[in-house]
Amino acid sequence: MAHTFEDLVKLERAAVDAHAQLQTADDYDSARQAWLAAAAAFQAAVTEHADAEGKPRVDVEMAVKKAVRHPEPADA
Repeated sequence: MAHTFEDLVKLERAAVDAHAQLQTADDYDSARQAWLAAAAAFQAAVTEHADAEGKPRVDVEMAVKKAVRHPEPADA
């Protein structure tokens, strides 16, 4: 199943959150594995989405990372 852009944003947020958990994890190895799994899921979904849309993979990945890390401000 092809992923939507919104799916990719959710997956990247999950990877970013999992990475942040490394700082406070009681079980670092488990937290690291969770982060790596989340990052791998994101990367696989990006590849699938880019192929389905006929877009360069790097363009898709960078657009998602920008949306997650530098979101547009909401109108008041």
